[in-house]
Amino acid sequence: MTALLARLLGRLPIGWLQLTHSRTRMAAALAGVAFANVLVFVQLGMMGALNGTVEMTYAPVRADILISSEDANTLTDGSPLSRRVLFQALSDPEVAAAAPFYLAKVDWSRENGSTASLNVYALPAEAARFAGPDIAGSLATLALPESAMIDERTRGADPEALAGITPQAPLRFEANGRTITATGHFSLGGGFSADGAMVVSDQTFLRLFPARIAGTPTHVLVDVTPGADAGLVAARLSDRLAGEAVQVRTMAAAQAADLSYQTTQRPTGVIFGFGVAMGVLVGLVIVYQVLSTDVADHLREYATFKAMGYPHRFFLGIVFEEAAILGAIGFVPGLILSLGIYAAMAEATALPVVMTPLRAVLVFAGTVLACAASGALATRRLRAADPADLF
Repeated sequence: MTALLARLLGRLPIGWLQLTHSRTRMAAALAGVAFANVLVFVQLGMMGALNGTVEMTYAPVRADILISSEDANTLTDGSPLSRRVLFQALSDPEVAAAAPFYLAKVDWSRENGSTASLNVYALPAEAARFAGPDIAGSLATLALPESAMIDERTRGADPEALAGITPQAPLRFEANGRTITATGHFSLGGGFSADGAMVVSDQTFLRLFPARIAGTPTHVLVDVTPGADAGLVAARLSDRLAGEAVQVRTMAAAQAADLSYQTTQRPTGVIFGFGVAMGVLVGLVIVYQVLSTDVADHLREYATFKAMGYPHRFFLGIVFEEAAILGAIGFVPGLILSLGIYAAMAEATALPVVMTPLRAVLVFAGTVLACAASGALATRRLRAADPADLF
């Protein structure tokens, strides 16, 4: 390793030799860097899972434009709309179609006595164009009363049993005091607010939730004519509906706003953000302590170099070398441990906790930069020091 670093640096790798001189201190520093990496990776993993579940909630439906109540911060909250909004949207010449979209939550009472919370998506049986690809082909079959499609990845359920559901082998269960017959399945998964999902027709939805009426959908889905600009149509509809308490956005804009709200204003997202910051802070403190101690232990040697005329950037180079080595080597066990934790978390929670190459690269770069920043702070004492005072 010494020879390799000497070839890369073009000089004796003083930083590497200083680190390896005290192997115990180096091992402790590497463990600290790895621990900080694990903290950051876990928090980023949970943040990524939150982002993934936000995207998943939109998967059962598709549209160019989403009309929601003005108090709807996410897809699953907000006041119901008046159905007249749908007809006003249809009056625009560049709107090709519109459909009411109903959304609520229900508890699935299992045979073993446990329950699972399900997001219930409902569309008119004839609105297949607004159904996601996994359910569009089966939406017509939901016209039968109390029929449904069930999420085969519902948390706590047997995915193989749910994947075997067919019209010939349906699953019957209780929800809101009614017997629901699942004749099909789709793949979505649980999130932070629900264990899974269910798709029904609008008529079945109204039976499940008798307090709701057909004239008050949760959202209105809108498709524009081929070649029309969805953003321009959304802006025009927003002006047209200025007298209504609604917000009109393209589906992409609505999803981005949902994600921003959940990560910056919901407690869960804020906590994960603080967790990332704390992981970075822990890494900075650990590396700073190691490097500042190393500088203090070698003050006489540094003073000798300084008296010989070596500039401050020479000392920075040595400490940055140490910082880069600690960051690069400490990252490896941190990454390996994080991969194991990700697998365990995904298995235990059924959340989409996955390591992405971009995340790994960004954390590696951040680790090296944080170590370099700690190194720069550790050399402040040398900049103003007089060699005569150091002996």
